[in-house]
Amino acid sequence: MNDSQKLLADYVANGSEPAFRELVTRYVDLVCATANRLVGGDADLAQDVAQTVFVDLARKAHTLSPDVMLGGWLHRDTCFAAAHLMRAERRRQSRERQAVTMNDIQDHSAGNLARVRPLLDEAINQLGAEDRAVILLRFFEQRSLGAVGEALGSTENAAQKRLSRALEKLRGLLKHRGLALSAVALGTVLASEAVTAAPAGLAVSLSSAALVTASAGTETACTALKFMAVTKLKVAVVSAIVIASVVTPLLVQRQAQARMRDQDQLLRQHKEQLAQLAAEHDRLKTAQANDSAQRAQLVELLQLRGEAELLRSQAKDVDALREENRRLRPPATPLSLTPLQQRELGWAKSESAQAWVRAFISFAQANQGRLPDSFAQAEFYWPTNFPQGTGVTADEFEILYQGTLDSLTNLDPNLEVVLFREKSLWPLVNGDGSVKMGRIDGMADGVAQYGSVPAGTLDNGYFSDYENSHMASPDGP
Repeated sequence: MNDSQKLLADYVANGSEPAFRELVTRYVDLVCATANRLVGGDADLAQDVAQTVFVDLARKAHTLSPDVMLGGWLHRDTCFAAAHLMRAERRRQSRERQAVTMNDIQDHSAGNLARVRPLLDEAINQLGAEDRAVILLRFFEQRSLGAVGEALGSTENAAQKRLSRALEKLRGLLKHRGLALSAVALGTVLASEAVTAAPAGLAVSLSSAALVTASAGTETACTALKFMAVTKLKVAVVSAIVIASVVTPLLVQRQAQARMRDQDQLLRQHKEQLAQLAAEHDRLKTAQANDSAQRAQLVELLQLRGEAELLRSQAKDVDALREENRRLRPPATPLSLTPLQQRELGWAKSESAQAWVRAFISFAQANQGRLPDSFAQAEFYWPTNFPQGTGVTADEFEILYQGTLDSLTNLDPNLEVVLFREKSLWPLVNGDGSVKMGRIDGMADGVAQYGSVPAGTLDNGYFSDYENSHMASPDGP
C-alpha cells in the first residue's frame, strides 16, 4: 500500500480531514491541468470541475478499493465531470474544426505541439487499462521509471517497454484525428503539459469545500455551486469584453475573424446563462428569506450529520447484520421497507444506472460510436469507481435505443434520448404517507434520471408521453 492509499484509508476509516487535505494537495495539479485542457483553457470552469472531482472523492472514498490507483481514478473522474459540464455537440464541433486545421501538421514546433492539448486526455481515456495506467504514473503523477515498475509489479526495464508501447498506441489514436506526431514528440508534450502547477492556495480551498459539501448534502452543494457559477461568469463576461476590445483591430486575417466569431457566440451564451443563473439565485435568496421552513431543514440537517457520524462508526457491524438479515428473510417489496431502506434502494438503483450509462458511452467510444446491443457487451467497461455488489442487476433494465451516438447528435444535439430504462415501475412512500410510482432511465447525455408520478395518476399517460418525446429510432445495424 503506497502513501496515497494509506491517506485514503485513514480518511475512510477515521474521517481524517488532514489526510484528505494532503490527498488534495498531492493531486490538485493533476486534476486542474487535466480539467483546464478539457474545458478549453477556461481557468474558472477548470476550478469548477476540480471542485466537483474532489467532492466526488470525499463522498465516494468508502466505495473505492484499498489498492486503487488514485491518480488514474481522479483522471477518469475529471474527464467524466468535464464531459458533463461541456455540451457534447459543442465539443464535437470543436474537435472537427481542430482536425481540419491540423490535418496537415507534420512539424513539431512549439505552436503545433500546443494544439494537441484539447485531444490529449480524451485519447488517453480510450487506451486500455494497463496502457493508461503506465502513462498516468509516468507523466501525470511524475514518477520515475523505477517507481512505475514497482507500482505495476514489474521491473524498470519492463516499465520502459510498456511505456513505449503505450505511447505508440496513443500516437495511433491521435493520428486518426489528423495529428501526425512521433512517439518522441508525444512524450515531450506529455512531459511538459500533463501536469501544471495549480494556483497557490487552491488545494486548501478545494479540500475545505469538498469536505463541507460532502457532509452538508447535495441540496446545499447545488446552491453553493450555482452561486459560484454566477460570480465566475460575471468575471468571465467582463474579461471577454476587455480582451475583445483590445484585439479586435488586429484580427484582419480569416482565421482570426473566425476565432472572433466563436468568442462572440460564446459570450452570448455566457450572457444568457448569467441571466438565468442570476434569476435563479434571486429566487432562491427570496425563498430562503421568506420561508421559515429553512430553520427546520437546518435542524434536520444537523441531526442527519450526527446520525451519519454514528452510522460511520458502526458501519461494519451494520453491514454484517444487514447481510445476515437479507439471507434469513424472504425478498421484500419496496412498500414493505422503511423510508431509510427505500432511500438506500433508490440510491443503489441510481448508482447502478449511472454506472451502466458510463459503460455504454465508453463502449461506444471504443467501437466507432456504436452503442452495445446488450448489457453483457458493456459489462467490460463498468467504471472501476462503482461497486457491483449493490444487489441491483442488469436484468432489471431493458435497452430502448440501439444505434450510434453520432446519429443522436446529428438528429438534434439538444435531444435527451433514453438509452435504457427499468422494466418495472416501483413505489416510493413520501413522508406524508402518499405513494408515488417511478423508475430510472439511462440517458444518452451521460446521466441517470429518475421520474415519478403520484400512484393515483398513472392512467394519465405521463410515462408514455415522456418516453415518446425522449426516444429515437435506431440507425440500423
